Amino acid sequence: MRSQHIWKEKNAEGRKREVRVTKFGGVWRFQAKFTDELEWTYYDRPLLGDLQTLRDIVFRKYQRRRASAEDVASIDELLRQEAGHD
Repeated sequence: MRSQHIWKEKNAEGRKREVRVTKFGGVWRFQAKFTDELEWTYYDRPLLGDLQTLRDIVFRKYQRRRASAEDVASIDELLRQEAGHD
């Protein structure tokens, strides 16, 4: 089953950035772009901040029964893997 999570944020310079994360076939795919850019940037290795934001969003959805416990667990695993790379 496909799930998608989208959020917008501003960086320190005030530039707006949109992030889209899609899970399909058990694989999370991250993409982002600033409003002044035409092309999306696809991440093989997502940014730590994006992972943490996604975890917060999915956990809140899980509490409202709109996301699965497996999604929360898979994001936690991605965070553990990312912590191991540093």
